[in-house]
Amino acid sequence: MFKSLFALTLCTTLPYAAMAATFDDPDWPCIQRKVPDISVAQMWAGPEITDAVLELEKDSQITQLAARLALRRVSLDEAEQLITDYAAGLEEKRNDMLTALFAKTFAHISAERKSVMSGISRYAHKQAGLSGQIEQRRETLAALQAKTPPDLDRQEELQDNLAWDERIFNERRQSLTYVCETPTILEQRIFAIARAIQSHLVP
Repeated sequence: MFKSLFALTLCTTLPYAAMAATFDDPDWPCIQRKVPDISVAQMWAGPEITDAVLELEKDSQITQLAARLALRRVSLDEAEQLITDYAAGLEEKRNDMLTALFAKTFAHISAERKSVMSGISRYAHKQAGLSGQIEQRRETLAALQAKTPPDLDRQEELQDNLAWDERIFNERRQSLTYVCETPTILEQRIFAIARAIQSHLVP
């Protein structure tokens, strides 16, 4: 069941992302459009999250379970089972407790996503700085190579530094694909968890 929910996620979250996305941030290095924030309304089709529901977030069981559901190392199948086990023990305020569980889990994942987004922007700054440094080294090396007599020791030093900078730059660029996918992965996770929780609500 959860795998089918996850597959549904891949299709359903895209319209929301497209509506909120932007390409006007020069610090955003990803192919994926930048979606600064996700909202509860995009992910949750259950009962309204009221102040009373938010008070229930303080429940120790909800606090602990939400923190675990937010962990990416917890598989979605395992997360579904955790939600099923929790829902099985609920009697009073069932829908409110489940809604509070979603709200707390959403808060955890949303906070992680914001942190990742900030990290991507910092990553882009570092790459831009390193790119400028590489260009400067190339210009300096070209100038040295044009001198007579050549300063071979300085040329060798610059060539070594340039090779090292280029290696770091390329390694970072290769890892950027995974880094840029992380916000979307987190969106998909909270959407799938929301659907799993909603499946245990009662009319």
